Order: sequence, then C-alpha cells, then structure tokens
Amino acid sequence: MHKALIAANLCLLVLFPVSWFAPLMRAGLLPLFGLSEISILSGLGSLAEDGEWALVAIVALFALVSPMVKTICLTLIQLSKAPARLLPALEIAGKLAMADVFLIAVYITLAKGLAVGRVETAWGLWLFTACVLTSLAISMLTARAAKAARG
Repeated sequence: MHKALIAANLCLLVLFPVSWFAPLMRAGLLPLFGLSEISILSGLGSLAEDGEWALVAIVALFALVSPMVKTICLTLIQLSKAPARLLPALEIAGKLAMADVFLIAVYITLAKGLAVGRVETAWGLWLFTACVLTSLAISMLTARAAKAARG
C-alpha cells in the first residue's frame, strides 16, 4: 500500500481526537456578552447534563467511535493485517460520520436564524470536516489500490 496513504491515515488518529476538543462554534445569548466555545465533547457534556442520553449515544457513536474504528481498520487493511473486503463497510461508516458535519451546520444555521444570540463557526468545525473528508478520500484511494493489486 502506498506509504503516503498510510501516513495520512495515521495522522487522522491524532487529528480526530484534536477535533473533538476544538471549538466548533462560539455562541452567546446577546451580542454584548462574551461567546462560549462549543466543542464536540462539551456538546456531549451538555446533552448528558440535560439527560439526553439517546442523543449522547448517537453523537458519540458517529462523531467519536465510528471515525476512530474506521481509521484503525483502514490502517490495518493498508498494512495487510485485515482483509480488503472490509473496505465497503468502512466507506459507509465514513459517510455516516459526514452526517455529523451536516447536523452541526444545520444547528448553526438554525441558531443564526433565530436571531436571539450570536453564533460563529470556529476552526474546530473546519478541522473535523477536513478529517472526515480526508478519511473518505483515503478510503476510496485505498479501495482503488486494493483493486489494482488484485487485478
């Protein structure tokens, strides 16, 4: 497997956790007051405090567990420690992680539309989005390389 793909995938093992702590957005009730930074993990904490355990489980699964399992499995495939037949399932997992990015964008759009407070996107949203898109690209390139190796 191409060393650049393996290296990029290993970088995701570091960048995904960084993106969980990074601010996705800054929000405040009124423009005059300071803005609070909201990350994936702080959002999960807020949901847990409100007793929204189903949402905590769904977000944790798609934003935390799924990307890491996919990245680890993809690394194992690239290093020939797991079968390439897992690739289609990993592509589906990557698309589900992309759903989190769209949900976050919808929440930001809704909050801005309410005009009660102020919401700004932050660098963590871009980092998480880049990680998910990079992971999708690595999956597709790995699948293409596996097909070329077989045929």
